[in-house]
Amino acid sequence: MGLGIIMSIIIGGLAGWIASMIMKADTGLFTNILLGIVGAVVLNALLGWAGIYAARAWLPQLIVGAAGAALLIWIGRKLRG
Repeated sequence: MGLGIIMSIIIGGLAGWIASMIMKADTGLFTNILLGIVGAVVLNALLGWAGIYAARAWLPQLIVGAAGAALLIWIGRKLRG
């Protein structure tokens, strides 16, 4: 059982906001939600490939989403130069 769409948006927004605070990025609400959700998907895929699976509860997904969003912000900065 997953988090559901509404909870995924809320957790994604929080994760993106946490990542933007950590990375000192000036992002808006929509970008925070997008970064959090996409970051969670990307990092969950990478962790799954390594044999590590985060629980489908809100706290592990918040941590994975924030770390994934921070990774996406870092990659975006490196690509922009």
